[in-house]
Amino acid sequence: MKIAFLGAGMVGACYMQAFLEQGHTLVGMCDLQPHEELKQQVTTAGGEVHTQPGEWLRQADLVVSAVFGTVALDLAKAALPHMKKDALYIDMTTADPEDMHCAAAAASEHGIHFVDVAITGAVNLSLQKTPLLIAGEKANEVFELYRPLGARLTIVGARPGDAAALKLLRSIYTKGVEALAVECLVTAHRMDLTEELFDVLKDMDETPLRKLLESMVVTHIPHSARRRNEVVEAQRQMKNLNVQPVVTPSVEKLFSLTAAAHSMLSFDGKAAHEALEWLSKNVMNDNK
Repeated sequence: MKIAFLGAGMVGACYMQAFLEQGHTLVGMCDLQPHEELKQQVTTAGGEVHTQPGEWLRQADLVVSAVFGTVALDLAKAALPHMKKDALYIDMTTADPEDMHCAAAAASEHGIHFVDVAITGAVNLSLQKTPLLIAGEKANEVFELYRPLGARLTIVGARPGDAAALKLLRSIYTKGVEALAVECLVTAHRMDLTEELFDVLKDMDETPLRKLLESMVVTHIPHSARRRNEVVEAQRQMKNLNVQPVVTPSVEKLFSLTAAAHSMLSFDGKAAHEALEWLSKNVMNDNK
């Protein structure tokens, strides 16, 4: 397959090399400020270096976008008119899901197939084996294209943008847990209780993640007032150790909002979807 890349950062360079190793042909690489090493790599592979999209893209069966998410939509709109009909455009950027929808619509107008591929790990650590989420009507074709690279691949649907959306949803959880882990472990370190803390957290490993999260959501509402008080006490302990609470004040705020809403409107549900609906309407509604 003849491939062109837009963006020569870590992601673009990594997957360019990976596809070359699989026997694909490099048409060209587009980068605003191509460095000499990149020029040499592309030239050695038989491709050309460009600073903007153009007619050269018409040679490609596949165009891979690996730029910053903020410019992904504009770049797609600039590249799509130059691509041949029925070619494939893969967006591996961190673009907003709505931008993905717009780009997919623009691709459709030009007879181009658009697929959203979201990276859910650190490319600098796992290289081409970094896990990927895939969304688009040609998701199965893209799955087969990436499968020889050795990554864990997950098709999440036929609508471009869903992979990007799921990546961001995943980030809410992973980055939130990371931030809380920093506060918790720094505090435990100050108290010389790190190993003991890990011992008392072992029960978390014994519960499947989905069951744990759904249990937290369901019990969050009726126990929000009491749990808020625990968070307040935890922050007091941190401050006594000269640890500045950064994340836990927001945790306290959420419990306070839930407790206030629950005092006005009771919740008698038992299922996670019931709790999520109640929280969506009464606590997390930005239009209130």
